[in-house]
Amino acid sequence: MVGGMGFLVSRLAAKLAFFPPRPPTYQLQRLEQDDSRVVALCSSIPADDAYLDVRILKTKRGNKIVTFFLRNPYARLTLLYSHGNAADLGQLYDLFVQLKLNLRVNLVGYDYSGYGASTGKPSEYDTYADIEAVYEYLQTEYGTSQEDLILYGQSVGSGPTLHLASRLPRLRGVVLHSAILSGLRVLCQLKVTLCFDIYKNINKITKVKCPVLVIHGTEDDVVNWFHGNGLWELAREPYEPLWIKGGGHCNLELYPDYIRHLCRFIQEMEKMNTAVRLKKIRQSLPPLASNANTETKSNNRCCKIRCCKIRCCKIRCCRVRFRLKCWGCGRPRCPKFFFCGSCCRLRL
Repeated sequence: MVGGMGFLVSRLAAKLAFFPPRPPTYQLQRLEQDDSRVVALCSSIPADDAYLDVRILKTKRGNKIVTFFLRNPYARLTLLYSHGNAADLGQLYDLFVQLKLNLRVNLVGYDYSGYGASTGKPSEYDTYADIEAVYEYLQTEYGTSQEDLILYGQSVGSGPTLHLASRLPRLRGVVLHSAILSGLRVLCQLKVTLCFDIYKNINKITKVKCPVLVIHGTEDDVVNWFHGNGLWELAREPYEPLWIKGGGHCNLELYPDYIRHLCRFIQEMEKMNTAVRLKKIRQSLPPLASNANTETKSNNRCCKIRCCKIRCCKIRCCRVRFRLKCWGCGRPRCPKFFFCGSCCRLRL
């Protein structure tokens, strides 16, 4: 009974999570019969944009998704954008162009399965397969490494974003825009994570090992502000958050603080080289148990000079217990050991 109820609740949460625009705001025209390159036909997309590559990628779940790659010749980093639940690439093109120019990044956007001209039906695990296909394509075709990649997740897009971020230990950064703690927590305030919940971001955020910027509106009536605040508090390396006073769920881009704060984050990520990242990772790691034990043992000794160890080679032998003085200072404070002159081996 509980399992059936959980399945129904999970399906309800999934239905409330996805609202693909109908009909799609753009159409595709294939350039060649056997090529994955296509042209997007939309009133907001110019036909002569030489810096826009439109591709069709196949996911491991068998769907074909549409990807926009907007190149910036001055970019050092790439931004992988996972959009919200009620938009497609045709509506987001103008925003992508503004982010590409203002942030000086290459920008990659994609439509989830069932969105825009992508095939299939939207679901949690389909979005995971979608973003994995885009990341693999960035690696193989554009040579983008995770060290030069920033993941951006808006609203429901925070789900696939944190899914991928939790699996990439050398990622440059993550941006969470009006993000959710989990699917069911949007419907009701839960204190525990249920097994049939979707987009369990509250569990995955702790696995992200790069700086995390959280942007949220204080008057968001769709995803309450406590979602963004909760993710920021759980992040291992939280960046200074941006709480937009009076901001709602779909209008944060209209506030000047949005692009200003985002630019500062991107600039700091550009300055963060590999050596700095490795140093921060080492500092965040707990001390090794072996080192702690060694320090504890060394404190019990009279000095830091390691005393000799004598091991008996036979199980049954005469054992005479005495103390050995330390070679360094001569004080008899070294640990006790057993000695048998005829059957033991001396190790320095």
